[in-house]
Parts: sequence; C-alpha cells; structure tokens
Amino acid sequence: MSNLPQIVADFLPISLDEMDDVKLMSRTDTKFAFKANKMPLLLQKLLPFYRVLAIDGELIHDYKSLYYDTDNRKFYLDHHNGRVNRNKIRFREYVGSKLTFLEIKRKNNKGKTIKKRMKVNAISNELSEKQQNYIEKIIGRPMEVNAKQWINFSRITFVHKTQKERLTIDVNLTFENSNEKGDMKHIVIAEVKQERMSRSSDFMRIAKEMHILPIRISKYCLTTLALNPELKKNRFKEKVLFINKLKISVNGTINNFIEWIWRFFRNSNF
Repeated sequence: MSNLPQIVADFLPISLDEMDDVKLMSRTDTKFAFKANKMPLLLQKLLPFYRVLAIDGELIHDYKSLYYDTDNRKFYLDHHNGRVNRNKIRFREYVGSKLTFLEIKRKNNKGKTIKKRMKVNAISNELSEKQQNYIEKIIGRPMEVNAKQWINFSRITFVHKTQKERLTIDVNLTFENSNEKGDMKHIVIAEVKQERMSRSSDFMRIAKEMHILPIRISKYCLTTLALNPELKKNRFKEKVLFINKLKISVNGTINNFIEWIWRFFRNSNF
C-alpha cells in the first residue's frame, strides 16, 4: 500500500480540537478485518462521507502499545471465555501527538466499551505506585499485572461528516515479546465507534457492498496466541481460520503463519 498517503490526502482534514464531540470514551465498537488490497477502493468509496484526522499535517499516525496482564493471563482468558465486564490494561503512545497514556479498557455486560486513562511521561515496563493505584481504582480490586507484549501499528482516523461516528483503520501491525515477534501486515483492521450501535453507518454499508463482514476480533488476543501457542484457544478457532484465509504472513522466530496454524491444531482438542 505504498500509495496510501496519496489516497488519504484526498479527504478533508479535521483537527484534534474539532474532534471533541466524538471522543466517545463510552461507546459501542464494531470491528472488521480484510485484505489490505481492498483499501484503495474502500477509501475511494468513503471519501464523500468522512474527514480524516490531521496532526501537524500528518494523516497516518503511529501507535505504540505495551499490554499488561496477570501471570495467569486473566485478561486474555476472560476474553477467550466470553466473560462480560472484562478489562485490558496498556500503555499507549500516540506518536504523532507526542502523548502517552496508561489506559484501562472495560467491556461491560451491555456491550459498551468504556475507556479510562491517565497521562504519563512515557511507556514503562514497570508500573509506579501511582499507576498501580489508578488501575485498582478503575477495576475496583487489587490487580497484580506485568508487561507482556508490544503491539504497534499505523492508524488512520476518520470522522463522519454528519453522524456522531469515528472510524479507525489500522495497518502495518507488528507484535513482539522478549522471545518472539511477528506481523500481520497483510490485513487491515477497521473499527466503527458509535455512541450506540447503528447500521446507518456509511462505512458499514460500503463494507457490506465490498463483502467485508464484521468480526469480533482482538489484536491483543490474536497476538497473545501467536506469541504463546500453548494458551487455551479452542473458542478462537473460527477467528484463527478466518485470519489464515486472509493469507497473513508471520515473520521472525515464528517462521510463517502456516506453521502457527499447524501448531494451533496440533495442540488443540476440538
């Protein structure tokens, strides 16, 4: 997608200050995953309906995230087991805006995603006492967590011209821990963020026309499984097969995605 910057430049820009009305810290999310080669046509179809976030003239922004979990992978397993009122904890650096936050995302029993965050100076491999206290305050109980893995990607953020809706499109996803690393650069993950679920979204309409279907997918869970194939995984079977169908390649010490899939089924009991 070497021509991506030129295509995105055709959209009318919107500034961070203008986005105050669509922060949507409490929202519903609908995710999509599709082959990267669909991006040019998709963006062309989105052009009349959305503006693109511009920060210092940049339209494609790098995000760096360090995710935390418990030693027994509570957050991963809560998601795998379909538990409601589940959490994720991460440091996230918004590279273009030079801002870094400690973020806690909570998915409640009504399907809402609620994000709380505190500004920090930099991503840290260890939590300070203040940060630990903040986590426990938001989650509501003591929680011992530690750094597990990096997930980095580039994001394009769109705002609908008339509806209270944000759309994020993530590309060039890479991930790593202290032992292994990989990438999912051949897929795109899009997410429609709304105050309440509405199928009137122009992105959803266009995605359906292009045979891009919604899928409940977690970058954290997929990359956790790729880096730790011994973890419980049976309820992610369908998602892994879907991602494999998109022909993702995983590099590094995980030699390729086919090897990962083979290990997945070898260690599974279906």
